[in-house]
Amino acid sequence: MNWITGQGSGVRTGAMVLALLATLLADVATAQSSRYTTTSSKAIKLYEAGAECMRLRKWDCAEGNLKKAAAEDPKFIEPRIYLGEMYEQRNLPKEAIAVYHEVLAINPTYFPPAALHLAELELGQGSYNEARKHFALAMQYDKDPQRRQRAQRGTANADFAERAMKQPVPFAPVNLGPGVNTKDPEYFPAVTVDDSTLMFTRLIKDDRSAYGVQEDFFVSHRQKDGTWGAAMPISTVNTVDNEGAGTLTPDGRFIIFTKCAGADGSYGPGLKGLGSCDLFISRRVGDRWSKAQNLGAPVNSPSWESQPSMGSDGRTLYFLRGARSRDGQQNTDIYVSRMGDDGAFSKPELLGPNVNSPGKEESVQIHPDGKTLYFSSDGRPGMGGLDIYMSRMQTDGTWGPAMNLGWPINTGGDENSVLVDASGSLAYFASDREGGFGDLDLYGFELYKEARPTPVSYIRGKVTDKATGKALEADVELFDLASGKLAAGAISDPLSGEFTVCLPTGVDHALNASAEGYLFYSRNYSFADMQGTAPYQLDVKLSKVAPGQKIELRNIFFETASYALLPTSTVELNKLGQFMKTSPAVRIEVGGHTDDVGNDAANQKLSEQRANAVRDFLIKQGIDGGRVVAKGYGETKPVATNDTDEGRALNRRTEVTVL
Repeated sequence: MNWITGQGSGVRTGAMVLALLATLLADVATAQSSRYTTTSSKAIKLYEAGAECMRLRKWDCAEGNLKKAAAEDPKFIEPRIYLGEMYEQRNLPKEAIAVYHEVLAINPTYFPPAALHLAELELGQGSYNEARKHFALAMQYDKDPQRRQRAQRGTANADFAERAMKQPVPFAPVNLGPGVNTKDPEYFPAVTVDDSTLMFTRLIKDDRSAYGVQEDFFVSHRQKDGTWGAAMPISTVNTVDNEGAGTLTPDGRFIIFTKCAGADGSYGPGLKGLGSCDLFISRRVGDRWSKAQNLGAPVNSPSWESQPSMGSDGRTLYFLRGARSRDGQQNTDIYVSRMGDDGAFSKPELLGPNVNSPGKEESVQIHPDGKTLYFSSDGRPGMGGLDIYMSRMQTDGTWGPAMNLGWPINTGGDENSVLVDASGSLAYFASDREGGFGDLDLYGFELYKEARPTPVSYIRGKVTDKATGKALEADVELFDLASGKLAAGAISDPLSGEFTVCLPTGVDHALNASAEGYLFYSRNYSFADMQGTAPYQLDVKLSKVAPGQKIELRNIFFETASYALLPTSTVELNKLGQFMKTSPAVRIEVGGHTDDVGNDAANQKLSEQRANAVRDFLIKQGIDGGRVVAKGYGETKPVATNDTDEGRALNRRTEVTVL
């Protein structure tokens, strides 16, 4: 199974190929000590012609001359070394394996890296015994510390692979079909939380590009019959330059993606960058995407940033950062940056050793549950190349041990581009397996239970002005009541008012929607004991801040028959305090209400005490007590029947009225 990752993600571009060839030239020059391993002038002439063709990336010319040079003298090593590297560059592993065998048969000490190259190719082909033998040969003859580390990791991979193949995991991939896949490579999928919109990267031929190819974004929508419709390019984001490896926010209204400098070092008209590849953002309003903007420092740096993944809270961004090494490879690690209340991202933090390794990490996805991370790595025991792993967030906020997803999901080749949907049961990935439409295609498969995240549902709704019905742009936030932390967030579309927000199952949540000049909206979602739930539909009608307008605070909780506020009330009380601070001219009445259970006088007193408890909280937050009036109504103003538990729960409430 072979993979491609795109320029912004690590594809071998022309510059990378030249860097690799330069490294190989240096290694061969060192090995031969300025002498050729043949005395045949004809063979030398053919070899030098082939080497020049390789430098110019004229592959047919290079292959022809190098083959002829090798045929002139069966002991001539240099053309065989170059042929092996050329076959690797052209993704022809069987041909590369054959010529590296010839190199070692002639003289295993002449070019020590040959044993390592051969072993890694054999590992990728699943020839684990042969790979183990040649890793041992590399350790015997190669004194380079970095290559010796690679050989040690390769041996561990061969051992792991043999064990993993004896315990296969369920895996039955299904091609996503002609609406998505073409003869060109498709990879790096991203889906909205409702699984209705798929965005991905496609590598297309483009003569305007210095490399002859470039990456663009395409979007497909799920049809009524469950298939994916014809994918269309995102014209306002795509350019002649390179865009790829994007992440969608769960509502599909923001893209954060990778854009790399072109051959001339520029990012395109009007765009500036900080490094060779930076992260950019675009917002969808209605059906149109805005012009991309650079996320800037501290997320972007003079280094290389790529392959972002945005958390469902809309504030936590995971991404790769790395630098080009001398052999043209990316040395990459996973970082995280969090957006503050001021809209600025924090200084990126390096994830711990359970995620990052001495090797390279790629293709990171933070699942919408906010606590399950999927990523690829070649720095820990696996099947060979890049394998896919998962890690779960621990109670202290650190990441737990990485778990290899197993065989046959992982193979001896490079695996990445995996994305797990909100339900946790369906995974998407890219593969060039037989039976596809061309190069890399996108597939889906059912993810086995042990590798699944916490299921996530969603709330889909619309925010409007209560009086006029006009669509509003509003912040929609979902808080975990137990921890007080933001669990998910979205911004409603200013043209339609529509929003979609993730709803992690298994915990209680407070939902707030707010817009400038309006009273905020409060809703409670209580299903801590439930393991799954159907999506919710919610129409949010906001009232302008004006005398007489009121809201119910659905997330204010008291101890039973008491006015002592429970800790789960803090989220809502902080929201009310924030509203009062940003609306300094507003005065409010806090009204306490009870059901009809118990003595009327006791209920009246309890309602007054509860209203005053809210007022006292606001005063402690710095709100002038003269702006807050507390009043108890007891059981006199029910909003539902008192004949049912549900009705009585609705009657036990706290209301805020603008004075």
